[in-house]
Amino acid sequence: MTKVKTLDDLKKMRNELQSKLTLREKSDHPEKMVQIKVSMATCGIASGAKETMNYLIEELDNRAVDAVVTQTGCMGYCHSEPTIEVHVPGTEPVVYGHVDTKKAEEIITKHIIGGELVDGVIPVSYTTPNEDENEK
Repeated sequence: MTKVKTLDDLKKMRNELQSKLTLREKSDHPEKMVQIKVSMATCGIASGAKETMNYLIEELDNRAVDAVVTQTGCMGYCHSEPTIEVHVPGTEPVVYGHVDTKKAEEIITKHIIGGELVDGVIPVSYTTPNEDENEK
């Protein structure tokens, strides 16, 4: 962490943190924005979801992408943590698994900006072995 030596340093730090907070918590018109939910249950956090979320917030801000990044609880994909759900306006939400910072960068570039799906999508029809047994 940067040491604060002057009042200007403190003001600069406040402005940087405020812009990151604004990106994370925008809510004026979320239906018109890219929405990203990061699964932050215990298994997600243990797998690196905090780093993924921080990267998404910072990188979307750096690229001036109008997006809101929030955290959510368990999505039920513990085997694929960290997981994120990406909802680009006008499209169906997509869940990605094993999202580290490298994968997050690819998702931003190809999916969010380019409109193209990338490897790592967890299909909507996915069921766990326990769910399959319960249906019988």
